[in-house]
Amino acid sequence: MLKFGIGQAVRRVEDRRFLTGHGRYTDDISFEGQLHVAFVRSPHAAARILAVDTADAAAAEGVVAVFTGADLDADGVGGVPAVARVKNADGSGMQAPKRPALAADAVHFAGEAVAMVVATDPVAARDAAELVVVDYDERPAVVDPLKAVEEDAVVVHDGTPSNLCFDWRQGKAAEVETAMAAAHQVVEIDIVNNRVSANPLEPRAVNATIDAETGQTVVYTNGQGVHGLRGILADAVFKVPADEFRVVMPDVGGGFGMKIFLYPEHVAVIYAARKLRRPVKWTGDRSESLLTDAHGRDLRTHARLGLDADGRFTAFEVSTVANLGAYASQFGAMIPTSAAAGLATTVYAIPVAALHVKGVFTNTAPVDAYRGAGRPEANYLIERLIDTAARATGRSPAELRRINYIPATAMPYTNAMGTTYDCGDFALMQSRALEAADMAGFAERRRQSAAKGRLRGIGMASYIEWTQGNPKEEVRIRFEADGSATVLVGTQSNGQGHETSFAQVAAELLGMPFEKVQVVMGDTARVKTGGGTGGSRSLQMAGSAIRLASEAVVERARSIAAEKLEAAAEDLVFEDGRFTVAGTDLGMDMEAVAQIALDAGAPLDKSRTFDRPAPTFPNGCHVAEVEIDPETGRVEPVRYVVADDFGKVVNPMIVMGQVQGGVAQGLGQALMEHAVYDDDSGQLLTGSFMDYGMPRAEDMIFLDIRLYEDLPTASSGLGSKGCGEAGTIGACPAIMNAINDALIAEGAGEIDMPATPARVWAALGAARSTAAA
Repeated sequence: MLKFGIGQAVRRVEDRRFLTGHGRYTDDISFEGQLHVAFVRSPHAAARILAVDTADAAAAEGVVAVFTGADLDADGVGGVPAVARVKNADGSGMQAPKRPALAADAVHFAGEAVAMVVATDPVAARDAAELVVVDYDERPAVVDPLKAVEEDAVVVHDGTPSNLCFDWRQGKAAEVETAMAAAHQVVEIDIVNNRVSANPLEPRAVNATIDAETGQTVVYTNGQGVHGLRGILADAVFKVPADEFRVVMPDVGGGFGMKIFLYPEHVAVIYAARKLRRPVKWTGDRSESLLTDAHGRDLRTHARLGLDADGRFTAFEVSTVANLGAYASQFGAMIPTSAAAGLATTVYAIPVAALHVKGVFTNTAPVDAYRGAGRPEANYLIERLIDTAARATGRSPAELRRINYIPATAMPYTNAMGTTYDCGDFALMQSRALEAADMAGFAERRRQSAAKGRLRGIGMASYIEWTQGNPKEEVRIRFEADGSATVLVGTQSNGQGHETSFAQVAAELLGMPFEKVQVVMGDTARVKTGGGTGGSRSLQMAGSAIRLASEAVVERARSIAAEKLEAAAEDLVFEDGRFTVAGTDLGMDMEAVAQIALDAGAPLDKSRTFDRPAPTFPNGCHVAEVEIDPETGRVEPVRYVVADDFGKVVNPMIVMGQVQGGVAQGLGQALMEHAVYDDDSGQLLTGSFMDYGMPRAEDMIFLDIRLYEDLPTASSGLGSKGCGEAGTIGACPAIMNAINDALIAEGAGEIDMPATPARVWAALGAARSTAAA
């Protein structure tokens, strides 16, 4: 094993430029004659647009142009498409009204863009935007998705019969009903999975220019994959060949799913650049981000779990109303349906299951993928329900889970929703987590907390996810004149450390020094294809492709080395970057062979595509402990253990960082994060960090993260399973189960996320009032 190879905790090479202020982000890029954009946004959640007067804005100093929705419509610019669509239960297609880049006839959520001012500097653009006069006919707004599906609900989109985007079902509903009727006990729960905003450190940005030599529209933006964005721009929006666009993603300051998508601002800015033949830039501010970034979660769910007399699960039923916001976003319809359904029963042996999901339009920002994208929602539901079932049956949460885990001996196992898990030992991961968490000592720790006037609770959550996204990834390895190797890959780092991890894989497999391997991504002119980053796919997809390409390089190099060493190729041993004739000390380094190939005009460069045979299934168990101050309702996490099965780990330090970040986002949703709209006006009430709670460093505690590599997957060339979203999937239910454990011990009822001090304090107050009555 090399010092900087697979399995080593190598420091991230990209961090030096980030920490010293040398990162290059979209807003850092400017061109000669650069123009800037400010958007005019609707102050109303629902209104018809009667007129837009741009005359004063167009005449303002520094203004080059003002565009409205009518301009884009006149030039045939398409809207932002709903790419992933689902079928209704009757087989018909879902309802997906057009989402324009600039609203022309009506606005459907507060913050929707109505006009765009293009000026010579950002201040002039913002000042002129205030001069645009829009005449609105305000209409009633509907914010609550449960009210949106009522028969007399206000319809969000004119010309549509209702606010129902889709009515989707999967599973065996009749068999579930039969099993529920025969069950010894049926446990039910109602849960709200609160709406949240991803809030990456770097807001969305786009800078579009025209290449004078090629005539291409070059789009610089911060996203999670250049090729998918280019395809949608070309095919669905501008309806031109893909080679008219070059998409470049420089350094990206966080994505978390919400930067995967094409947004209206992309379309409008690119339109302006093509129209004016000048570079046009927009960088959102935090207020615009909170208003218009794709939000996450926002589900109302009723679920039932059937159990037999021995505590074994017999059936599982889910009924969900999913708030999609004002439009069906790019993957919005897929998240609460197919993305969640395949893992609905998670790690448990449940014979039959049925899901019913209604996707509903409301006058709120569109909802789409947020770290985990359907899997956290599914896992949170069943883990909360199992704790409720444990109390109802008089069993401990750990025992009830153990009774119902899919046994390791059953692998490969096809769950009730038709998804086949290739490997995993869920009971083992639980026992490892509980041992590390010192479950046996919890009673004493609870007594110690009580002595301090604090309530203490413990909660656990098993989890499983499946890696998703494009099932193909191509990698090209190119050798340079200076003796280095370049790995060209179609994923897109937005904080995950790809430059380090991918270089580790290539360095070990090629036997080259780590510092001589560089990774290139994020440019359609340099990397021809790619699936981007999302669904925890990057390492297990790109890493596998690097392996295939490296093996092809080695085999080509072997033939050259054999010729130079005057030996048969099959007699050469390749180890630690050196070809050696077996049984001798005669040999050549890979770097020397690469130079020979370069000098001959036939470099060792190779491209290979990894075609994933099946998804991988990272899994594990989280155990959280919290203390609650009953006087204030403040919740403080005090202990946290994670046992993760990610298969083969390339860089443990980076993986632990991913888990840490995922848990932080899960903690944020569980304790404080909540995007809230006014029920009457549809105004976003959490439009700044003064109102939208975000976890800070002081809210986090030390995480005891245990990584286990004894169950690698055969579905990845490296045995890796993916890790990017796992922390978030396990965190929310573990923390909430711990909070509810503490509350129920005091006679209070269960509460939903976020467990704010006010909500916790109210639950304890209600329990005290009931006890005193």
